Amino acid sequence: MRIVLAEDHTILRQGLRALLSSDSIFEIVGEAEDGREAVRCVERLSPDLLLMDLSMPRMSGMEAIREIKKRHPETRIIALTVHKTEEYLLTTLKAGADGYVLKDATHDELVLAIKHVMTGKSYLSPSVSEKVIEGYLEGRESVESDSAWKILSQREREVLKLIAEGYKNKEIAEDLCISLKTVEKHRANLMKKLDLHNAAALTVYAMEKGLVNR
Repeated sequence: MRIVLAEDHTILRQGLRALLSSDSIFEIVGEAEDGREAVRCVERLSPDLLLMDLSMPRMSGMEAIREIKKRHPETRIIALTVHKTEEYLLTTLKAGADGYVLKDATHDELVLAIKHVMTGKSYLSPSVSEKVIEGYLEGRESVESDSAWKILSQREREVLKLIAEGYKNKEIAEDLCISLKTVEKHRANLMKKLDLHNAAALTVYAMEKGLVNR
């Protein structure tokens, strides 16, 4: 199985490589330190599987999964994350992930998850799958909050993420290949829609939504 690892923390990425490389059925063919690099790696290498951290710089793991599945639906994707909430789980599956594995999982569980999704099935870490079942039994149709988050456009979310990562308007414009005036408009719209009035407040909100690490 040809695998690409997408994890922004070098020591964790090296650990994953060492763990998986010890099994002869796995071949690590590429690594990515941010979401955009992950998209490029899949484009270039056409791996069987992508292990994707959700909290990634430049482009979140969620966005990268959505983009990769759009271009390469045959590539299987397992999200690796610390997030145990139903909202994260269901949003990630909706984006196109085939598996959802918590970072406190054992090596054996990760291998099981990989083998499972490579047979065309889905895999959820036991603790999060229990949450979904509990939610269903309690009659909750959706765990998505009725918040301003839902009315943000994809571009506004990208701008919000970069603001939270400390990028200035000019840098955001260059990174997203849009005009400075457009960035300023997105920033104003974000503040209006979220009722937040400075970069610090936007950053805290982005952290709460998992766009950047706390």
